[in-house]
Amino acid sequence: MNTVSDLLAANLHEVFGNRDPHSRRAAIERTYTEDVVFTDPEGVSTGWDALEDKARALLDKVPSDFGFAEDGRRYAGPHGGALAWAFGPENEPAVRGIDIITVRDGRIATLLTMFTA
Repeated sequence: MNTVSDLLAANLHEVFGNRDPHSRRAAIERTYTEDVVFTDPEGVSTGWDALEDKARALLDKVPSDFGFAEDGRRYAGPHGGALAWAFGPENEPAVRGIDIITVRDGRIATLLTMFTA
């Protein structure tokens, strides 16, 4: 069973930071519930396919040297957690944000992404 800390890392690195569509999809299916709800400043997306579309669209529109880095400690409780991140070229983040998750049955059920102001 995945820990909350494992799920936070998988969300950031294996899904949103992963440019390989096949391994990204496999990570989505093992990391999130089928009815996952993802909320970000662009709106709400529900389900594996919608989450995959969001990750692909993000990575398709940025240069290949853009990547995610953890930007602090992982915060984990029994049913949720949070992880701050930076996105951009190594040591030159273009944007920073935080992901907040809730967990159901060992998978991410909700994901809320916020950006720094």
